Amino acid sequence: MSEKKITEIQKEYKEADLELLPDFIQEYINDGRPGVSKIIGQAQKKMEKLRLEKERIFRLKEYENKYWEQYEFIGGIDEVGRGPLAGPVITACVILPKDCEILYINDSKKLTAAKREELYEEIMEKAVSVGIGAASEARIDDINILQATYEAMRQAIEESSVEPQILLNDAVTIPQVKIPQVPIIKGDAKSITIGAASIIAKVTRDRMMVEYDSIYPEYHFASNKGYGSAEHIEALKKYGPCPIHRKSFIGNFV
Repeated sequence: MSEKKITEIQKEYKEADLELLPDFIQEYINDGRPGVSKIIGQAQKKMEKLRLEKERIFRLKEYENKYWEQYEFIGGIDEVGRGPLAGPVITACVILPKDCEILYINDSKKLTAAKREELYEEIMEKAVSVGIGAASEARIDDINILQATYEAMRQAIEESSVEPQILLNDAVTIPQVKIPQVPIIKGDAKSITIGAASIIAKVTRDRMMVEYDSIYPEYHFASNKGYGSAEHIEALKKYGPCPIHRKSFIGNFV
């Protein structure tokens, strides 16, 4: 029986890196005290969750593994902000290294804001290249949202410090781009590089909308991010549009 107090073992478990959990389990598995058995059970559950997440990430590299045989630099492209009534549409082009082991990447809509922020920092640190594009509300009004999105996607490719050799896109084929493209329906949930791009684009745009909230607080952009929430539409009817509203989107409300 271990001489350590259960509280000490609990502390050790909480501070242990995931890679060290197998050793931790091995050390205390035969302790025999119910409190320690409970901690070991928690550790085993955590290990199982990690195993399942690694398997999910492996499946998420299906397209990448296919094209990595031929290309070193695969660019994943996604956009955020096609639907809102205000603010820009933001795009990202992300190239991940072949040995990329970032866990929990997913379609940005399936992640909490805190997890997106955490992953944003990790992707920015580990990516081979990240390019960001933007089309303003004025540009969206000028040329329509689809063309503005394509323009922002081309900009994200141009802003990449390393030129992609092939592009994996979320559902679209971008006009006027010479690089080979693979459109993938629901790509942000099926490809790790598109998923990474969706996180970068989402966090970038959300941060911008929080800044706009301090300039135009009556529209509550920090919480609605420019989308047509009830409070946003109510403010639009009460105060009229502000400079970042898309005129082509708000005809029903103003």
